[in-house]
Amino acid sequence: MIGRYARAFEAADVPALVRLLTADAVLEMPPVPRGSRDYGLFMRRVFGTRGTGWGVRRLTANGQPALAAYAPEPGGYLLHTLQVFTVSGGLIARNVVFAEPRVFETFDLPQQISFDKFDRAR
Repeated sequence: MIGRYARAFEAADVPALVRLLTADAVLEMPPVPRGSRDYGLFMRRVFGTRGTGWGVRRLTANGQPALAAYAPEPGGYLLHTLQVFTVSGGLIARNVVFAEPRVFETFDLPQQISFDKFDRAR
């Protein structure tokens, strides 16, 4: 399921993201969208502002599935957020998002990755 989320995120496919959420899903970051509809509206704004063609790296944080999200930039990707998921009934119920560099350092995530060095989600 996280693989499908990763592919939808990379493609900026908001309808596909929303299908992977529980009805009362929470995106925990300021602002705090609650429910799959508001989550989808927020993500549409993110992709509308930052563009499509994102990159993600799958990882685990505190025993939970997680993604490092990389925003498209000229020549590659720039580390944007770390997203930690709570899964319930095969759907995402909560996504806690971190944007602090200290958190990125904990996971030894590179700040930038060139297009040719990035493996897309499978």
